[in-house]
Amino acid sequence: MDFYYLRYSAPCRAVEMTAKAIGVTLNKKTVNLLEGEQLKPEYVKINPQHTVPTLVDNGFAIWESRAIMGYLVEKYGKNDSLYPKDPKKRAVVNQRLYFDMGTLAKSFGDYFYPQYRLKQPADPEKFKQMEVNLGFLDTFLDGHAYAAGDNVTIADFALVATVSMMIMGGIDLTKFPNVNKWWENAKTNVPGFDDNWDACLEGKKLFDEMRKK
Repeated sequence: MDFYYLRYSAPCRAVEMTAKAIGVTLNKKTVNLLEGEQLKPEYVKINPQHTVPTLVDNGFAIWESRAIMGYLVEKYGKNDSLYPKDPKKRAVVNQRLYFDMGTLAKSFGDYFYPQYRLKQPADPEKFKQMEVNLGFLDTFLDGHAYAAGDNVTIADFALVATVSMMIMGGIDLTKFPNVNKWWENAKTNVPGFDDNWDACLEGKKLFDEMRKK
């Protein structure tokens, strides 16, 4: 299956970790957003929103990383541990996914992207908001090894990708003991963690260079 992505994109990395966990091989096709490749007619035909990541599986196209992650597990997972079928367990996984998308990842974007897109200085109030949101995650993790309970799920993949970016942006996880413990556990128990972190460091190098221009 074809996977249109950008290596240092957090949502793309979350999908890659999912694929790694279920043993699916992705045919990776880089879409260079900085050069406008997402606006090419052939790409817009696949994904009218012209975003990454996009997955095309035997002619079926789907985008939005969390939708892709759920699709991959439901179609190719050997069991439902990564995305439980039990309504209550799945509801918790979904809550964590929506929290990541609408709260945690959003706060990172609000803080970080103006710095390189608009060349604005870092806003300390937006940095504080990231810390507030990490505090919520710290509460969610109290008494649990993983984001949605006691085993790894796709919620962990999404959150690992986001928290990786936050660390890159200067967040000190030691202020959040449960998050820090979860993060250290993820290093050895989340499939594809090392590739995720390497890609994140590549992204940091690129962003640092862009800030200088």
